[in-house]
Amino acid sequence: MKGLVQIAGVKDRADAMTIKSAGADRIGFPLRLSVHSEDISDEQAARIIADLHLGESAVLITYLKDADQIRRLCRRIGARKVQLHGEPPIEQIERLRSHDSQIFVMKSLIVRGDNPSEPLNLLDHYSPFVNAFITDTYDPSTGACGATGKVHDWDVSRMLVEASIRPVILAGGLNPRNVQEAILHVRPAGVDAHTGVEGPDGRKDRMLLDAFVSRAKQAFAAAHGDHEIFASHSENTAAEK
Repeated sequence: MKGLVQIAGVKDRADAMTIKSAGADRIGFPLRLSVHSEDISDEQAARIIADLHLGESAVLITYLKDADQIRRLCRRIGARKVQLHGEPPIEQIERLRSHDSQIFVMKSLIVRGDNPSEPLNLLDHYSPFVNAFITDTYDPSTGACGATGKVHDWDVSRMLVEASIRPVILAGGLNPRNVQEAILHVRPAGVDAHTGVEGPDGRKDRMLLDAFVSRAKQAFAAAHGDHEIFASHSENTAAEK
C-alpha cells in the first residue's frame, strides 16, 4: 500500500470520472453517514462503479456497524473495500470477514486535539481484525469525524504510523498545498483528500486533483526512496518554524 492516493466524495458520474482521470488509486463513496448528508444514492453509486469499472478501487465509507448491513451495501454498490467510522463491535467485523474473507476493511482513527491515547487504544483494539487504518480529524463544532476539512496534529498521526502493525492512511484537511509536508512528516502508507480538492461549488476540481495526486506521488517517492531528501525537508521545515 505504499504511496496510495484515495479521494473521497462523489456527487455524480462526472465527479468520479474527474477523480479517476487524475490518477487516484481509490475512490471513496460515503453512504450511511451519521453527520454529513449523502451526496448520492446507493443506486447512483452502483451505476457509477459499474459504468467506470471501479470495482477494485471503489471504497464504501460508512458508519454502519452491523456486519450483514455492511456486506449487503458493499454488494449492492459493487465495492470490495470498506472504510468503517464510529466504533463497530469487534464481533461484527469478525462476522463481516468470516462471510467474505476477501473484503478489505479499513478502520478510522479520529484525532481529537493533541492527546494520542484514544486513537492509540483503538489502534490496539482493532489491529487484529482489520487490514488498515485511516486517520481523520474531529470537528467539535459539528461533531463530525471525517470530511471536516480540518488538519490535526501530525505528530499524533506519525505516532500511530510508528505504532501500527497495519498500514495507516493519513486524512484530515489535506490539500495540494500541504500534502507533501504531511507525507514527509507522518510517513503514512497513503493519503486521502475530500474537501481539499473541491472547488467553491463543492465538486471535485481537476486542477486541484492533478496537483494533489502529483505532489503526493512525488513526496511518497522521496519518503520511501531518498532519505536524504526527507532529512533535508525536515530540517528546512524546522528552520521555517
